[in-house]
Amino acid sequence: MAKIPVFYSFHFDNDVMRVQQIRNIGSIEGNPPTTPNEWEKLKRTGNKAVENWINQNMKYKRCIVVLIGSETASRPWVEHEIIKAWNDGKALLGIHIHNLRCPRNGTSRKGRNPFDLIKFNDGRAMSSVVPCYDPSSLNAYQDIANNISSWIDCAIRNKEN
Repeated sequence: MAKIPVFYSFHFDNDVMRVQQIRNIGSIEGNPPTTPNEWEKLKRTGNKAVENWINQNMKYKRCIVVLIGSETASRPWVEHEIIKAWNDGKALLGIHIHNLRCPRNGTSRKGRNPFDLIKFNDGRAMSSVVPCYDPSSLNAYQDIANNISSWIDCAIRNKEN
């Protein structure tokens, strides 16, 4: 099966180690990881540089996967990435990652669904049309590994329709 190019949207400071686990699943082609030093340097260069980085990294992706940790929904760049993805006609989905074990911090509390906070002009929450998955707390990694490809395929099919 061909790997589908995706862009991962997440809160870097809190969740980079959890996200790395998902990258290592290997069933999808995600955007290359950015080191903490690269991300800090990028942020210091200003909002326009961050926006350009997002634009370049999202350009040829078919699906944007929002990896939801404890504070993801409150991150302005995550909101920007979600809105950009929607406006660009990209498939979108969310996956809660609070039950993935971070080597530094263990598991965390479940974060709010960021799609609940973004509203369409008619007042509906984006969560009414964008799926958000909450993997099993017993083995979140295996649940994600077993299902992420089909979740992405489903999001792409739904967006095409």
